Amino acid sequence: MNTMQVEVVSAENEIFSGAATMVIATAAAGELGIYPQHTPLLTNLKAGDVRIQTEDGEEQVIYVSGGILEVTPKKITVLSDSAIRADDLDEAAALEAQRKAEQALKDSKADIDYARARIELAQAVAQIAALKKVMKRR
Repeated sequence: MNTMQVEVVSAENEIFSGAATMVIATAAAGELGIYPQHTPLLTNLKAGDVRIQTEDGEEQVIYVSGGILEVTPKKITVLSDSAIRADDLDEAAALEAQRKAEQALKDSKADIDYARARIELAQAVAQIAALKKVMKRR
């Protein structure tokens, strides 16, 4: 089976390292599907999930807060400030973060940083989406 090495690294630690047959990630321009021998690529990632199809057919879902994706013919590297396995995400915390960010954006009298609130909302929504993908597998 044709595989490639995949490394997912956050500022805190290495989240995943192993062989994969396919990787799907949310880049700035949209969703990318990457197979072994892919053309070299360097792109920004949006907050969302990175799905890794391992050589044994298992799918690993990892939430990233954004970052950089580097693709070479035999290796994919994902660098992110924050990366968490979707199985380890706290759904209640993500829903609460989404609620707070939406409320802050609605409250025109609040003294908030709208750009920061939008980022927090996007991250919460991406975490919830990653959780839903994991729940579908169960």
